[in-house]
Amino acid sequence: MCLDAEFSGGMRAVQSAENFQNKMAMEGVPGLLGTSVGFSLRIGQTLFSSASLLFMSLGVEFYSYSAFCYLVTTMGLVIPWSCTLAVLDGYSVVVKCPVRHSGILFIIAAGDWVLSVLTLAAACSTASVVDLLFQTSGSFCTPKCCSRYQLSAAMAFLTWFLSLASALLNLWLLPSS
Repeated sequence: MCLDAEFSGGMRAVQSAENFQNKMAMEGVPGLLGTSVGFSLRIGQTLFSSASLLFMSLGVEFYSYSAFCYLVTTMGLVIPWSCTLAVLDGYSVVVKCPVRHSGILFIIAAGDWVLSVLTLAAACSTASVVDLLFQTSGSFCTPKCCSRYQLSAAMAFLTWFLSLASALLNLWLLPSS
């Protein structure tokens, strides 16, 4: 009977040590929510999505194409989402207390995935319309305006890349919380 108690106590100590190692390994992964790399990813998302929206809005002709309107709408969703999470990441870095509540992490991971898919769709549709406009020899779009739309699509792809990285990292963190 005494051996069973010693064995179960030893097993608890081993499990506790494994949990501690797993927790330390997850906190050391750069890019997760509440880390400085995660903060940098969110700032990059905000900057690239703002640049995409700016380049698209400089030409007032973007209302003529639904793909361009879709990009503007999607970037209008990405900017506040990324700004809010950048503030959360920045606060977590300063206070050195990362967010590990499973409900919050689930909402953030789901939001990242949804916005990542929307951003990819908007970037692809915008790039295809810009390519089509370039092939029409400038009859529908001036070269200056089309180049702005092309820059906007490129910024949207960069936003998607950073958003995908955040989504993958947060999805990785979700089961451990």
